[in-house]
Amino acid sequence: MAAPRYKQLVDALAADIRSGRLAPGARLPTHRALAAREGIALVTATRVYAELEAMGVVSREQGRGTFVRDLAVPAGHGIDQQAVAADAVDLSFNYPSLPGQAELLRQALREVAASGDLDSLLRYQPHRGRPQDRASLARHLRRRGITTDSERVVVTGGAQHGLAITVMATLKAGDVVAVDALTYPGFKVLAQAFQLDLEPIPVTPGGPDLDALEKLCAVRPVRAIYTMPTLHNPLGWVMDAADRARVIKIARQYGPLIIEDASYAYLAEEPPPPLTASAPDITLYVSGLSKSIATGLRVGFVVAPPPLLPALERAIRATTWNTPALATALACRWLDDGTADRLEAQKRDDAQARQAIAAQELAGLPLVSHPSSYFTWLPLPDDARADRLTATLARQRISVSTAEPYTTSTHTPQALRLALGSTDLDRLRVTLRTVREVVLEDACT
Repeated sequence: MAAPRYKQLVDALAADIRSGRLAPGARLPTHRALAAREGIALVTATRVYAELEAMGVVSREQGRGTFVRDLAVPAGHGIDQQAVAADAVDLSFNYPSLPGQAELLRQALREVAASGDLDSLLRYQPHRGRPQDRASLARHLRRRGITTDSERVVVTGGAQHGLAITVMATLKAGDVVAVDALTYPGFKVLAQAFQLDLEPIPVTPGGPDLDALEKLCAVRPVRAIYTMPTLHNPLGWVMDAADRARVIKIARQYGPLIIEDASYAYLAEEPPPPLTASAPDITLYVSGLSKSIATGLRVGFVVAPPPLLPALERAIRATTWNTPALATALACRWLDDGTADRLEAQKRDDAQARQAIAAQELAGLPLVSHPSSYFTWLPLPDDARADRLTATLARQRISVSTAEPYTTSTHTPQALRLALGSTDLDRLRVTLRTVREVVLEDACT
């Protein structure tokens, strides 16, 4: 039986895009023009473009039209993670986007183009960032409860680059670093690259087991503690004030530096003060704007004790020389005019809506998450196999992560990490429903 006419058209357009006959960035005909050209109804043309968008081969911009996506750049990818197929739903990596962000960028680019210092953005910048950019970041940090002057702020090419230069500046091969037994994969990759000795700390529902951390520090020369006290990735906890005070006490007693990763901290409403607020002399605070504004905006920052600034500057020279000035200028413009704060608030609301959907569609499963986070952790029964479930879901065009990339101990738990921020709400609901069916069906076999 021949496929319906609209399906044939979807397949033909998708083939033209994947073969390169339709170039990345090409504007497709309007819905009305496509309908006239192909002799189909307007509603059918709309359906064709909707299916192409769901496949990930085109993108729609309000008021501008439908454009061919660059398929060489996957919509989202994680460290050591294969690119997700264009027609799959990506629950393995978060790249949350809000309506209107493209127009914000377009307007900001116009404003930068009209500014008086455009020529300066084409030159080498100070390694730690321009003074006015560091001042913008310092003002932003004060709104997060971190009172710092701009001299302690270092501009980086995203939070991952901030972590990399922090490792380069403060640690050497063989150094012992205390980390959570489940932690951010990007730090694991850095530890491997720089030959660090990661010591896993057992996790509890509210944070790391601090008794275990103290025992470790008493028996081994721990050089640093890597921690995410505000909205932990992947478990979503927000460490309470008492535990934060104890982490600082342990660090002061035994001497390790604290590396505070705050990449997702913007999602937590009114958390306790960051560790760096109480211990600025021993804490390196690392964050960025990729999660809170846009993943493609690779601007981050490190707030560091003054004695470590020269070493951080050398690490920047060795890696990127300086952060691209144009990206930093755009980011700081949004910090100064309130755009960044508005986007963060909107993303908190968006994340809460997604968590509500996850709670509904995954009801009855033992979810571990924060009500404002863009991910949830799904522990599996002891006899389940996360890799088997991942393969089953992949065959249904759903990409998820297992616990393996997040695990630092010898025991890898059977669990899935579900990123909620990379698809629209309706599709998220349907996809999570499928995840629940697959998990429950696996438990019955």
